[in-house]
Amino acid sequence: MAGSVPLAANKPTAPRRQTGKGSGAVKWVLITAAVLVLLWLIVLPLAVVLTEALKKGWDVYVAAIRDPDALSALRLTLLVALITVPLNTIFGVAAAWAVTKFKFRGKQVLVTLIDLPFAVSPVIGGLIYVLVYGSHGWFGPWLDEHNLSIIFALPGIILATLFVTFPFVARELIPLMEDQGQQEEEAAVTLGARGFRIFWKVTLPNIKWGLLYGIVLCNARAMGEFGAVSVVSGHIRGETNTLPLHVEILYNEYQFSASFAVASLLLLLALVTLLLKGWFTRKSRH
Repeated sequence: MAGSVPLAANKPTAPRRQTGKGSGAVKWVLITAAVLVLLWLIVLPLAVVLTEALKKGWDVYVAAIRDPDALSALRLTLLVALITVPLNTIFGVAAAWAVTKFKFRGKQVLVTLIDLPFAVSPVIGGLIYVLVYGSHGWFGPWLDEHNLSIIFALPGIILATLFVTFPFVARELIPLMEDQGQQEEEAAVTLGARGFRIFWKVTLPNIKWGLLYGIVLCNARAMGEFGAVSVVSGHIRGETNTLPLHVEILYNEYQFSASFAVASLLLLLALVTLLLKGWFTRKSRH
């Protein structure tokens, strides 16, 4: 009919959602809650560490840092990181390259094994090496016959640290390399490139910031590892104590200022790691 009104015009319009004030209030509530949780769980404990470290004055702080046992623990921590991080970097790059660029049987098993240290307690990881290389372990008698020491010595600490840190580089690179695909590598093959030349000229430039990000995380975990290293080290003061173990010994001996002073070294390393992590993240996104 000429004078009829379309049915659509008679339908009641749905009320518009009030997204302005409501969403703004929810945003600030969430931000406030997140900030309070961070202050409670992270900022407050860090402030307590620094306060307790300097509680008895600068001289006591410096004396605790310059103590021969503390310096030995620092050297051992740096040495372990210097050995384990490059090894895990090589493994992580090789594993990520194999998983993302090739098809082979057992790929899923390899990925599962890479994730294994995330699922297993570090203490269990250290105990595994004791059962294998300890004096009553599988290879213990043979090691004793040849005067070789793994448990309660540097090799055991390195093995335990390798176990808990080897997923970090691989796990950072695998999603990144999967997202990038294989088009550029395939184009390089058509141009005559082969093997490691493709990796150095094509793959590595595309993953360099993610690789550095994974290395930073791996290094932070290597320096701060406690559980696995505690099992295999034997807590020999001045020989097999890393910085986290030295902090525990000082605290158990009621040397609180010294323990917090040494802990502040780990705090400094953590802050440097966070700064590098943020910088590499921005570079990677860019």
